Amino acid sequence: MTELAMPNEKAPWTDERVEILKKLWGDGLSASQIAGRLGMGVTRNAVIGKVHRLNLSGRAAPQRTSQPRAARKPQREPSAPGRSPSMPTAGANALKPFTPLAPRPMPLPEPKPVRLVDSAKDGRITILHLSDKTCKWPIGDPNNEEFCFCGHGPREGSPYCEYHARMAYQPPQSRIRRTA
Repeated sequence: MTELAMPNEKAPWTDERVEILKKLWGDGLSASQIAGRLGMGVTRNAVIGKVHRLNLSGRAAPQRTSQPRAARKPQREPSAPGRSPSMPTAGANALKPFTPLAPRPMPLPEPKPVRLVDSAKDGRITILHLSDKTCKWPIGDPNNEEFCFCGHGPREGSPYCEYHARMAYQPPQSRIRRTA
């Protein structure tokens, strides 16, 4: 009764297998090809490891034919109408469509800060006087008796006047600059 190597077990390197390995390595076969011929659980990595441990270096050069290889002709797709056949249409060298960049909008000038003395009713708009026609920017501490809201006319689509909307809705880069 002969023992078969289990798939997870390493196949032992017998003297016979080592001789076959040396011959096939000298013949120029790859480690994968040698592992396939040895079979019985020998992997490509096992062959490479054994070759290194045996210090096998000289490999036979791969067999070459006396005739030179024919140059490969690049396959071209039929060109679409209106395209030059010399322009690549696929891959990294393909011509990409030109998309002009939209002009950058000029930054708006900073509005003048709102002063409470400019506000109606001594600069105090209480929560009872807030409406869709007043800026809802809080001023002061809500626990303090002097707490109020801006009260100026809001900019369209915003609960705040122009000045406070600029403070509330800053682009990310200006926030970074201000903290630095």
